[in-house]
Amino acid sequence: MCGLHAGLGLAASPAMQDAATHEQLAAQLRKIQQQDPMQLLPASQSGEASRHAPKDLLSQSDILCFGGLATLVPKRSVLRIPPNLAPRMQITPGATLMGWSEFFAQNRGWITTVELSQGQAEGKLPLAEDLTKSLVDNPNLVVATYQGGPISLMPLKVPPPAAAVDPKTEKSKP
Repeated sequence: MCGLHAGLGLAASPAMQDAATHEQLAAQLRKIQQQDPMQLLPASQSGEASRHAPKDLLSQSDILCFGGLATLVPKRSVLRIPPNLAPRMQITPGATLMGWSEFFAQNRGWITTVELSQGQAEGKLPLAEDLTKSLVDNPNLVVATYQGGPISLMPLKVPPPAAAVDPKTEKSKP
């Protein structure tokens, strides 16, 4: 017990301060507002920003629907739609909207996912040749995913072909 009291006696006593007054708080607020960097930014041109903004979620998405359940996936994430599964790309009246993971868990029988790298999704890297061949023969609807979630597959960005240089003449070959 004595050790407990001795340990408490070694602790520094708290510093006592008066509470801030309303005037002090108001002065601090004025100072902070005057130094706010956001006030220095120019006003945005709302016409230009709204031109690039998506109109609505549905215009940026494809719908998958089956068995009274529906989900949204990004445009260009569905890589293959077999003709017999095309009707499942439309919403049916009364369908319950749910997240991708729940929908996919209940519909694994007719949906196949293909995991892409970020470079492939951005169109910087091509898809593997064996993957593109397997897509043709796949009887399921194929959805591109990145880390388990659906992702758009952007068109391949092919760099412009560099002109071949003849080492003997150091001139470009046509």
